[in-house]
Amino acid sequence: DVDLFRMICAVLLVATVPPAVVYWYVVHPFPAFWRKLGPTVSLTILFTGLGLAIVGLFLVRNRLIGRDLGTNWILFAIGIGAYVVAARIGLQVRKHLTFRILAGVPEMSTEDSGTLLTEGVYAQMRHPRYASAIIGIVGFALIANHLGAYLVTAAFVLAMYPIIVLEERELRERFGAQYEAYCGRVPRMSWGFGARAAP
Repeated sequence: DVDLFRMICAVLLVATVPPAVVYWYVVHPFPAFWRKLGPTVSLTILFTGLGLAIVGLFLVRNRLIGRDLGTNWILFAIGIGAYVVAARIGLQVRKHLTFRILAGVPEMSTEDSGTLLTEGVYAQMRHPRYASAIIGIVGFALIANHLGAYLVTAAFVLAMYPIIVLEERELRERFGAQYEAYCGRVPRMSWGFGARAAP
């Protein structure tokens, strides 16, 4: 049933995207705090909060998804196309990022600063993970075609720029001149979102 599928997409968006955004707003501005706690304690706290937030939003999902704008096959097709593009970028990202990195463990650890990724998809854009997320979430919203899904997606897209800036600040602290040189030759996103970073 297409209407059920669209509703599931809307619920996934409104229940998981806001907590995921908050997760990164909590991690990126405070790396020193999380490093003092260490990865195990930090991830326990953060994942517990993330899980509780998702459950809480799921319980009020019917209010959050908003008005059903109906099945629009043109938007549905565009949404599927966007999701396929996002998945392709995501697969390229996964060649370079482990779950440990995706969860933000390097930001929480004093032991290993990690390696600056500059190859593969990271040679084309500095933030393919966020590019994939933006395209995929827009795709999901177009498929869902519920008012709440569009509102969450708009808020997510607006929230991405500060998250990217915070992450870049943290990367500059970790990698210094190496990261500055990387910023000088690789755009934030391939379509020019943010283009080259200012030092």
